[in-house]
Parts: sequence; C-alpha cells; structure tokens
Amino acid sequence: MTPVCADLAVTDFFHLLADDTRLGLLQLLAARSELCVCELVSALGESQPKVSRHLALLRSAEVVSDRRQGAWVHYRLHPGLASWQRQVLALTLQEPVSQKALQERLARMQKARPGNCTA
Repeated sequence: MTPVCADLAVTDFFHLLADDTRLGLLQLLAARSELCVCELVSALGESQPKVSRHLALLRSAEVVSDRRQGAWVHYRLHPGLASWQRQVLALTLQEPVSQKALQERLARMQKARPGNCTA
C-alpha cells in the first residue's frame, strides 16, 4: 500500500515543519495518538483560529486527519504518512526543551478540565 503522503514533495513536507505552530502541532500529535483542537490550542498557547488555520493546511496536505465527535474535532497524524515522514517527526521529539513546555501546558489543561474535550 502506497502512503497517502507519498506524493508530498520532500521540500513541501519540510516547509510545513518550518513554521513553529505547525511543528508544535505535529510534535504534539506524534507524541500523543490524538488530541482535540482545544487541547492543541492550550498546549501551544495560540488562538483557536490560528491553530485551526494551520490544522487545515496540514489536513489539506494529508499530513493529519481528523474526526468529529459531537462538538469536538480530534486530530491525529494521517495513517498514510510515509515512514520517512514519521521518522523525521520522531527525531524532532528528541529536542527536550520545546517538548517539555508543550507537554506541561497540555497536562495542565487536561488536569484543569478533565474529560472536557477528550474522546
């Protein structure tokens, strides 16, 4: 089976990663199986419209996929992501400073509002 994202040029994939917001989104989704928009907004400390705009770009490139559950939209890495793309994302998770900050903000949000927008 050919990965869905196989047609995405290497330079286009790296262009998607070159933006701090998109990189943060992808790092969070690579570290967790699935997150809703409200969790991503909280972890990144960005506005919902900004996060949604970047998610739409990633979705149109078929790097992420989404599913609706009631009022919530949950995102995950696209299951058809090529193995080299997953490896690149896994390598970005090894940068401990930014990952620690993202994960701490996400944990605070989830603790403050447990079950509010989780599956």
